[in-house]
Amino acid sequence: MAAKIIDGKKMADALLDNAALKIAALSFKPCVAIVLVGDDPASLMYTKKKHDACARVGMESRNVKLPADATQREIIAQVQHLNEDPRVDAILVQLPLPAGVDEDAVLAAVAREKDVDGFHPENFGKLALGIGKIAPCTPKGVIYMLKESGVQLAGKHAVVIGRSRIVGKPLALLLLNEGCTVSVCHSKTKDMGAITRMADIICSAVGKPRLVTADMVKAGAVVIDIGTSKEAEKLVGDVDFAAVSKKASLITPVPGGVGPMTIAMLIENTLVCCENRRKK
Repeated sequence: MAAKIIDGKKMADALLDNAALKIAALSFKPCVAIVLVGDDPASLMYTKKKHDACARVGMESRNVKLPADATQREIIAQVQHLNEDPRVDAILVQLPLPAGVDEDAVLAAVAREKDVDGFHPENFGKLALGIGKIAPCTPKGVIYMLKESGVQLAGKHAVVIGRSRIVGKPLALLLLNEGCTVSVCHSKTKDMGAITRMADIICSAVGKPRLVTADMVKAGAVVIDIGTSKEAEKLVGDVDFAAVSKKASLITPVPGGVGPMTIAMLIENTLVCCENRRKK
């Protein structure tokens, strides 16, 4: 039996429609500032999608563009300026930053209460403790998709492929917080297939086409394809979709799966930042 497709775009559209209603009821427009350094084509595309989503829901978004040769000091100075601006509710620094810039230092400079991505050391620590109010957008979107699709997480064995600070690590923590038994695979993992074949849930976030093949997936597993890459000008995921969809029970497509949810969660997190700040 073919797997049921998890329609991330449909879920994201519903979340954005709900966010638009919340924003329309406010007496002000929440504001997110998106800091982009350089002209990386992928980053330009991602930031445009984020600004478009903000416009759709009636949220203000600032496009803070810095040249590729901006120094670390200049980037941090811009972040600190946004920290001090009372009209800005949330700040997103688009990654990756140019070579030579310490991403840890830049992300730590973002005010904790405006950290829409949840990458500030304090927010990440709270996530690990299970007490955080903000979770990184893509992992948060994955958890939402699983729950919305009726997947019971507690007691399940989840395998996360990839250990980046953006997706892999925070997703593993969120799954742990939901009661999953979690294994994390990465470039140093030996015999990855032996681990993934035991998984009830596989989440791959590497960016390597067809990394996850049908022989790595047990029948009935839930497969979440997070990684993206270009192949012959076509956007593809980490999962061999055609083959794996014949074994899995639920699967996300690329495109149209996790990507739209990441954008929706940016809007959700901005509203959380806004609410937390304005309560004070």
